[in-house]
Amino acid sequence: MRDFLKTSAIIARREFAAYFSTPLAAVFITIFVAATGAFAFFIGGFFERGQANLDAFFVYHPWLYLFLVPAVAMRLWAEERKSGTIELLMTLPISPAEAIVGKFAAAWAFVGVALILTFPMWITVNALGDPDNGVILASYLGSFLVAGAFLAVGAFISALTKNQVIAFILSATACFLLVTSGMDIVQNTFRLWTPQFVSDAVSSMSVLSHYDEITRGVVSLGSIVFFASLIAFALFANAVAVTQKKSA
Repeated sequence: MRDFLKTSAIIARREFAAYFSTPLAAVFITIFVAATGAFAFFIGGFFERGQANLDAFFVYHPWLYLFLVPAVAMRLWAEERKSGTIELLMTLPISPAEAIVGKFAAAWAFVGVALILTFPMWITVNALGDPDNGVILASYLGSFLVAGAFLAVGAFISALTKNQVIAFILSATACFLLVTSGMDIVQNTFRLWTPQFVSDAVSSMSVLSHYDEITRGVVSLGSIVFFASLIAFALFANAVAVTQKKSA
């Protein structure tokens, strides 16, 4: 296990540094920070609410991640397959699991940096009033978990194709389904032609319902297990896809 973590950490550091060697880092971080602020102020009515909280800020994060996170995830494996470097990578003395965990950890840390750089919003709300900082911290955790879940799904889909555009579209679609599966319009549709347990199962897969619970300050074990299980399953599927490519 020590060797596994050490190798994964080496890969993660290499991949993380690679993000900042291209314009991708600056573009992604700028868009993310600007978009979250714009949505909070101009759409969420941050000042009009007259409340010292960041509800208007966090409510749009899953929707922004639908487009921004697949843009990060699409290059994780599709680029390796297109350039042919995946074959070289698989000949190195590392296991597919180490490469997968390292790449995913680097991408998640990169998104985490973008999320941390929104801290002026936290400072602003504290300057304007007396917010519940525990709820805000929980909301940051929930946002980070949603990003991790979307990244894991995107990484799996990226391993299935050489085309980054296709990887982006499929990842965004899959994440959209994970967000909307608990909405009333989706649930009402399922209830029309499926048994109750099917609609309940679909609802339980909703990222949005678990995220909303966390942003209310309720960090339940069920929500943590949900995100951890989703990430683990997607990474396992990623490993299967990469291993099949290696043996092909």
